[in-house]
Amino acid sequence: MSLIYFLLWLIFNGRVTLEIVIVGAVVSVLLDLFVKKFLKISFEGVKFFKALKLLPDVLIYAVVLLIEIVKANVLITRLALAPVIEVEPCLVKFNTPLKTQAARVALANSITLTPGTITVSLSDNELLVHALNREIAGGLENSIFERLLKRMERKVNV
Repeated sequence: MSLIYFLLWLIFNGRVTLEIVIVGAVVSVLLDLFVKKFLKISFEGVKFFKALKLLPDVLIYAVVLLIEIVKANVLITRLALAPVIEVEPCLVKFNTPLKTQAARVALANSITLTPGTITVSLSDNELLVHALNREIAGGLENSIFERLLKRMERKVNV
């Protein structure tokens, strides 16, 4: 994994000098040790290949998230520029069928990244979300985010 970190270091630097190579090598090894020891993430064996199978789904998720952020921005802009601002803030509590903590956190973060909503709390499989109005709050339960994350969970657990 250090080699991948090192190659990324070189690509992002854009040029190759002795200093960049030396610092990159040191940083890459230290980052690899940190990830293995403190984060307890290992990129060897079956787990790595299972995660690699998720790459297309992760890319689709990122595109959907971007689209939802743009749509929410348009909605919020319309609300803000309206002659009479009709905002009805509400708290919505719902349960998610997602099994893994990672998927639930991804859902909570995706909701927070979408303008007009913020995840107030995540407890087990229950989310509490603040939304600017009922229209925004209506699409939270059984959202596209949830469906995509469920599909990813199924692929990992197969």
